[in-house]
Amino acid sequence: MKIAVSATAPNLSAQVDPRFGRCQYFVIVDPDTMEFEGIENSSAAAGGGAGIATAQLIVGKGVEAVLTGNCGPNAFNVLKAAKISVMTGVSGSVQEAVASYKAGKYNAISEANVSSHSGMNKGK
Repeated sequence: MKIAVSATAPNLSAQVDPRFGRCQYFVIVDPDTMEFEGIENSSAAAGGGAGIATAQLIVGKGVEAVLTGNCGPNAFNVLKAAKISVMTGVSGSVQEAVASYKAGKYNAISEANVSSHSGMNKGK
């Protein structure tokens, strides 16, 4: 099993990025062995469509679950169609998030928890 965690850096000690579609990195982790792969999110700076493109990237990695702070509707729908569970409200380090996931502290959401384009930092 593999899970994807939105992250500020490509390693286990990185903080969980609260944004899914526009996070800088993902850490793909096997929660049983803690083996991981850090990947850059090439869609983070996209002008539009970042959520969909990022979700497609994650689907291509063969993960079964996503841990993140927030997930918008476009990304959520792509992940849901691929039968990938999405857990939001995740914070702390990637390693702490995976430990909490293994302990059953997160529940999969049934719909996006933020609106479209919420991660674009409009006006900043």
